[in-house]
Amino acid sequence: MTASNYYHNVIATYKGVFKAFSTMLFHKALIVSQLKWRELPPICSDVRQKQRLSIDTLPPEVKAPFPSDPIIPLRTKTTKEFQEDMERAVQSGDWREVREFYLTTFDSFIEINAAFKANGSFNTIDDSGVNAKFVNAVYDALLSTPQDIQKSVLKGIINSLLREWKGPRTKDDLRAYFILVQNPQYSSTSTYVIYAHLLRQIAALSEADHHFLVHWLKKLSARRFRQLVERLLQFISTRLFPAEPDELPPLAKCSWWIPSATKVLGLFNAANSVSSPPIMPFTDFYNITLEHIDFMEEYRTWQNYGNSNRFSFCQFPFILSTVVKKAIIQKDSEQQMISQARQSLVSKVSRRQRVDMNLLFLNIKVRRAQLLSDSLDELTRKRCDLKKKLRVTFVGEAGLDMGGLTKEWFLLLVRQIFHTDYGMFTYMKDSRCHWFSSWKCDNYSEFQLVGTLMGLAVYNSIALDIHFPLYCYRKLLTPPTVPCDQNALVGMATATLDDLQQIMPEMAHGLGELLSYEGNVEEDFYLTFQVFQEEMGVVKSYNLKPGGDRIPVTKQNRKEYVQLYIDFLLNKSIYKQFAAFYHGFHSVCASDALMLLRPEEVEMLVCGSPELDMSALQKAAQYEGYSKTDTTVRCFWDVVLAFPLELQKKLLHFATGSDRVPVGGMADLNFKISKIDVPTDWLPISHTCFNQICLPPYRTRKELKHKLTIAISNAEGFGLE
Repeated sequence: MTASNYYHNVIATYKGVFKAFSTMLFHKALIVSQLKWRELPPICSDVRQKQRLSIDTLPPEVKAPFPSDPIIPLRTKTTKEFQEDMERAVQSGDWREVREFYLTTFDSFIEINAAFKANGSFNTIDDSGVNAKFVNAVYDALLSTPQDIQKSVLKGIINSLLREWKGPRTKDDLRAYFILVQNPQYSSTSTYVIYAHLLRQIAALSEADHHFLVHWLKKLSARRFRQLVERLLQFISTRLFPAEPDELPPLAKCSWWIPSATKVLGLFNAANSVSSPPIMPFTDFYNITLEHIDFMEEYRTWQNYGNSNRFSFCQFPFILSTVVKKAIIQKDSEQQMISQARQSLVSKVSRRQRVDMNLLFLNIKVRRAQLLSDSLDELTRKRCDLKKKLRVTFVGEAGLDMGGLTKEWFLLLVRQIFHTDYGMFTYMKDSRCHWFSSWKCDNYSEFQLVGTLMGLAVYNSIALDIHFPLYCYRKLLTPPTVPCDQNALVGMATATLDDLQQIMPEMAHGLGELLSYEGNVEEDFYLTFQVFQEEMGVVKSYNLKPGGDRIPVTKQNRKEYVQLYIDFLLNKSIYKQFAAFYHGFHSVCASDALMLLRPEEVEMLVCGSPELDMSALQKAAQYEGYSKTDTTVRCFWDVVLAFPLELQKKLLHFATGSDRVPVGGMADLNFKISKIDVPTDWLPISHTCFNQICLPPYRTRKELKHKLTIAISNAEGFGLE
């Protein structure tokens, strides 16, 4: 009998039990589907400081109201003894002792604790009191045991879940859930019914219980943590799109499966977020399967019902890939664009005026010689049309904008705005990024223009060659939607020494030295809570707190000094500049969809992804004058695929104006290789507005590599043709 059939027999045996169980007890678990996202463990900014906090000192709302733990029987088997039992069973074929261990251990929550609970007291929130090494050994061996043993484990879990559903939760119950969720048997679809009920009970736990589980989960090994995340993602995908129609119960009868699994996955995401560094990249929580569902219906449900009892994947944005979020933002923007255009059309018709199709677009007309001032005037004058489809015209030049002129307008503006001579932004050589100049002026409209440009780029799917630090995008999402109160502060994201390190590494290093200095801080550093900053050649002083020039920095107050200085550098000294930038961006991207995004994802939408896949670019490439079998084309791809990453980035920048890839991947670039009938001593030419590279008919790989390397290594600016 196969393992799959064996599991099916277990389910069939307990089918009647589950049916009665569902009607008698699990109807109480409807509260699971009514859990709000706020009931999952809150991720507050000071979680890292509380990681070793005693349970006794936790605030009342975080403490779990645990009843007295029941008396646990004494079980003394160690990891080494269990492994020796397994070795003897494998060699002799006598599994009686191992069978008895598994049968007893998984019979109830009490027995699970008896087997795996570590000795000693556990006074911090991070200590689960579970012998992780023993749990790993037992689970690692489970799938290699005879099927009747595996069956007994599943039977015990069913009995445990039935028995433990009622009553208040104890700390031992949480340990049992923590142990049971690690069972590797749930990778089989034949165990999904049991797995679903386990997830339902975990999802229904209180916020305080979830708080403990989050801190226990982050203590798992990276390998085990990833396995559990991938298992949950697979469970959700299989429930949405089962391989066989009859593989799982009808979706209508178990609609709570996906919400329960997603909420438990949220605990893992929370554990990953409070870990420093994160256990796994946040992108590994994406479920690519969700790219094939009606995500706009999910978005509308979320907009209409919020984080209420109506489940939507948008309540858990960590599971949605950037591709899905970009599509939601684009479709949302399209609907807003259509709405804007319809209003303009209706207004014209109602006044019996002639309808001009230009009113359906945001028409920007600029002179190349006055590019910045004309663009600022146009966007200011037409700020009510920002959500219409963008169309750019260069005065005195013939041509219809089919996308190329729009991209050229973006590239030329970005090139001019971020030039060091212009003074709006400072290029930080050590961190290779731009930051806001702190000079003061009466008009910050040009910073608003930059924010508007970024918003228009997102709306119109244009990747910009902008190099802001990640902290800038965190500020853009603080808050993610513009406050109703016009006097409310914006962009004041909490800043840390790590954030400063991304922008001003030397300054961050100096402040770090101050924090770790063992000598007399006051006498050796001779600092006060007053700082100095050069603005337009003039040195100005600023107090970090009232009377700061008279307050010396000491060993006792140096942490306060460092925090205030960081906040001054990254927030207060550039507040007006960034506030204008923030409002410019949100004047275009005023969408609820922004609340779904992480700062890293906003950066990807604005600038594209840094992950290059030249093989994918080769598959998606288009040709004009060449075919993919021509000698020049074959030599081109041989050379490019062999390039180091740095040269591949230079090639992409040379051809497209950016060394990043659109969120949708290389296929979204519409990259084209064209033939140009010129002598072969010419260098390749690029048309960045059309993502096009023009190659003379080079005859050898060596010649092509030499010419291409010179071209991409010496192209200035955007290499516009």
